[in-house]
Amino acid sequence: MVVTTRFIRELALASPSDADNARHISAASGMVVVGKFLYVIADDELHLGVFDGNGAGAGSLARLFPGELPDSAAERKALKPDLEALVRLPSFPGYPHGALLALASGSKPNRRTGALLKLDEPGRIAGEPRPYDLTFLYSSLESRFPALNIEGAVVLGDELILLQRGSKAQPESALISFPLREIFRAANPEAENVSPIAASRVQSFDLGAIEGAPLSFTDGAALPDGRIVFSAVAENTEDSYLDGPCLGAAIGIIGADGRVETMLRLEPIEKVEGIHATVQGDRICLLLVTDADDASVPAKLLGVGIPA
Repeated sequence: MVVTTRFIRELALASPSDADNARHISAASGMVVVGKFLYVIADDELHLGVFDGNGAGAGSLARLFPGELPDSAAERKALKPDLEALVRLPSFPGYPHGALLALASGSKPNRRTGALLKLDEPGRIAGEPRPYDLTFLYSSLESRFPALNIEGAVVLGDELILLQRGSKAQPESALISFPLREIFRAANPEAENVSPIAASRVQSFDLGAIEGAPLSFTDGAALPDGRIVFSAVAENTEDSYLDGPCLGAAIGIIGADGRVETMLRLEPIEKVEGIHATVQGDRICLLLVTDADDASVPAKLLGVGIPA
C-alpha cells in the first residue's frame, strides 16, 4: 500500500548564523516536538535546529559543539559528529522536566559523542548543552554490528531503544534496548569513564528491499499503546559511510509483540530520516523530516496520516 505525504514547509533559518552562514537545514536526521517547539537534528552540523511547532516561521540554531566544520563536502563528512538521532528523555535527577539527547551514529570512532540538553517546563532548552559520551553503549555493539549505524532512538517504558540501520553490505536492521536508568546514570555530571554495558535485548528485522537495496530504519517514535512507528529508506550504498541514491521510503508499525504489523510505501520518494507521531482518534498523525544529501537543498517537513 502507498500513502502520499503532504508538504508543510522547508526548514529555513531566520538569518545567517555561525553555522557556516547557513540559511536552512539540509541534512535533517531526527526530530522531537515538545510543547510548541519543534527540534531538528542535522547530521552535518554542530547545531540543533529550533522551530515553531505550530507555524511556518523560519527557525534558529542552538550550538551543540564548539568549532566550525569545513565547507568541502568530503572534509565535512570526515569531521562531522554525525548526529543521527534525537530523543526526549523523561524527568530524572537534575532534569526535572526531562532533556533532549542527540545521538551520533557510531559509524566511525569520531562519531560517538552526543549532546544532552536540559528542558524547562514549557519545553525550551534551559542552559548550555553537555557532551554525552556514547562509548559505554556503542562499544558493546561492535562485535554484533560490524557496520554500526545508529539512526534513531525511542523511549518506551523504562528502556531506551536504538534503531540500527543496515546497508547493502550489512543489511541487518535492529532494535537495541538499554535500561533507561543506565542512560540517566551516564548523564550525571560527576560520572567519569562509565563502564560499557550490554544491551538488554536485540531484535533483528527484515523490512524488504527495493531494487536490491534493503529498506532500513532511519528513525522511530513511540505510540501510547506500546507500539513503535518507524521510518525506513532503501539507499543504494554498500556501507554506513557513503551516501547513495534513495530508491524508496516507507513507514511502518512494530506491535507490542515485536512484529511488523504495517508497512506503507511513501510517495513521492524522499529520504525520510526523522519521525514524530501523535494519535488523534483513529488516526496516527506523522511529521517527517528529510535529508536530500545536498547542502544546497533545504530539508523538508512533511505530514501524513495513517490508520491507528
